[in-house]
Amino acid sequence: MPRSNRPRRPASGRGPVSGKGAGRKSNSDVPELDLERARAGIARRESAPDGEWMVRTMTAKNAEKTYICPECSTAVLPGVAHLVVWKDDHLFGAAAGLAERRHWHTNCWLTRSYRYR
Repeated sequence: MPRSNRPRRPASGRGPVSGKGAGRKSNSDVPELDLERARAGIARRESAPDGEWMVRTMTAKNAEKTYICPECSTAVLPGVAHLVVWKDDHLFGAAAGLAERRHWHTNCWLTRSYRYR
């Protein structure tokens, strides 16, 4: 009896029932994990004497604009890794804190003074 080239399908018509590739994707379809990109989008919470802060790392690859660092008043240039920081316990809520986020040099954030801002 000749072999059929059509795939075998269940009665519902939703794909192969059995066989070598049933329900699996090949390794070429899986994208490579970019750990730097995965960590960049996650904000972490930091507690300090001046309040609760949300801090997100901006990688050099993702830094595309020029910002002014509030600590040293110099430019955070495109292509320079830095931190995006906003107040988590803002008086007018989380949305207001997020709207007032600032871009800091990493070293400026780590060595900042805790004076009232």
